[in-house]
Amino acid sequence: MLAVPLTSTAAQANTSEPVVFVHGFSGKSGQFSTMVDNFRANGYSDDQLHVFGYNSYLSNVTIAHRLSDYIDDVRRQTGASKVDIVTHSMGGLSSRYYIKNLGGINRVDDWVSIGGPNNGTTVAGWCSLLIISCAEMHPWSSFLWNLNAGDPTPGNVSYTTFRSPCDLVIYPISSTILDGADNRRTACLGHIGMISNTGVVNAVRDVVS
Repeated sequence: MLAVPLTSTAAQANTSEPVVFVHGFSGKSGQFSTMVDNFRANGYSDDQLHVFGYNSYLSNVTIAHRLSDYIDDVRRQTGASKVDIVTHSMGGLSSRYYIKNLGGINRVDDWVSIGGPNNGTTVAGWCSLLIISCAEMHPWSSFLWNLNAGDPTPGNVSYTTFRSPCDLVIYPISSTILDGADNRRTACLGHIGMISNTGVVNAVRDVVS
């Protein structure tokens, strides 16, 4: 009996780094279910897919420290020296802090921001007086000033951003753009809709694979 070669992408083992997904402000881990299912269907194993959940009312610095511990656990469990990070919205800020200030620069291969307020969003003004993470997302916050000071995309990490012209949460829309990153524009998609859109999901998978 002749052996039939496995030619489909889904049937082949994926040798990419583990992926850590980081949701945004008031987000939930389940928001990445479509993306995780897509990655799994295209060769990623369950131990390569990790969703980091957190209390988004904390400061992004505190969240970054918890993300650091989480990534250390992923690396220990998988034996990987580096991970890829895929973020939505505010998740891009704590993960960038981790890369820049907590040693992530040597532990991250690819970093992706989907609808991220990388240079702030004026929409955060409504909650900035009550919630520290909101205040940190304001365009003129000291947190963002320090995060973007010098090189906003340091090290040998591959940085990619996705922004939608119809995103009503990130204003101005150009806020997502980072010098030194591969900055991409999507079709007209809502802020949350970007993370489950097939075109965006496939593009993100191509970036980190």
